Amino acid sequence: MAAQKINEGLEHLAKAEKYLKTGFLKWKPDYDSAASEYGKAAVAFKNAKQFEQAKDACLREAVAHENNRALFHAAKAYEQAGMMLKEMQKLPEAVQLIEKASTMYLENGTPDTAAMALERAGKLIENVDPEKAVQLYQQTANVFENEERLRQAVELLGKASRLLVRGRRFDEAALSIQKEKNIYKEIENYPTCYKKTIAQVLVHLHRNDYVAAERCVRESYSIPGFNGSEDCAALEQLLEGYDQQDQDQVSEVCNSPLFKYMDNDYAKLGLSLVVPGGGVKKSPAAPQAKPDGIASAAPEEEEDEYSGGLC
Repeated sequence: MAAQKINEGLEHLAKAEKYLKTGFLKWKPDYDSAASEYGKAAVAFKNAKQFEQAKDACLREAVAHENNRALFHAAKAYEQAGMMLKEMQKLPEAVQLIEKASTMYLENGTPDTAAMALERAGKLIENVDPEKAVQLYQQTANVFENEERLRQAVELLGKASRLLVRGRRFDEAALSIQKEKNIYKEIENYPTCYKKTIAQVLVHLHRNDYVAAERCVRESYSIPGFNGSEDCAALEQLLEGYDQQDQDQVSEVCNSPLFKYMDNDYAKLGLSLVVPGGGVKKSPAAPQAKPDGIASAAPEEEEDEYSGGLC
């Protein structure tokens, strides 16, 4: 069966080459017919699982379409070549071709198809090169935003933000989440703005920037319904605990359902949040037993220090 498909593919390649030949009575290559034959060859090779040959046929089809000024069909062929490279586990090369296809879709005036191609490329490369995936998701979001398709744009920005958090690129993550929040505010999805404020605060606290975290909460008071919401109350409690170096209070907030059932990447940020100073509570601690042979001078000094009382 595979041998038959390979022979079929070779026959289509031979026909395509004939269509490209010129002569005394044929001055111009027949790019349209050649592209069609290359496409058929690619399908035959793909069915035979000869992905290298299928990829080459797709690339030749793309060039034939380009010569025929059929940009959309050329882009499709480049995208198909990329998918053949994916089958061969050559993911960076696959993404490169899909990016090329998306550029051609944009030139052709089909931004939706361009955005879908970029998103597909991001998914392909996400586990291999998260940094590249972030770039692709941000590009996709820009395409959707330019088309005023804000819901699709913000969804892709969310993917980028989560990858940035996962890679502990907190400065970039903070900016990305702010952009998400601005779009959710624009489309009047206020409850999601509250969730994005929680994400922002967690990111800023992991950056050790309490001031920025507090500012995020303060600025969110302008969002309808935020003041008085459970999100607002939890964040105020979190910031108070963090500021007071009260690890118990911080952990209690971060272990609440409101935080634990966020997107996994943000839930993990909450669970791993440690207050400055090692999380020592500002409350009297029970005296610790001293190993034998060590004088208990320090506790006596502490007693002297506070012997006059706190008032």
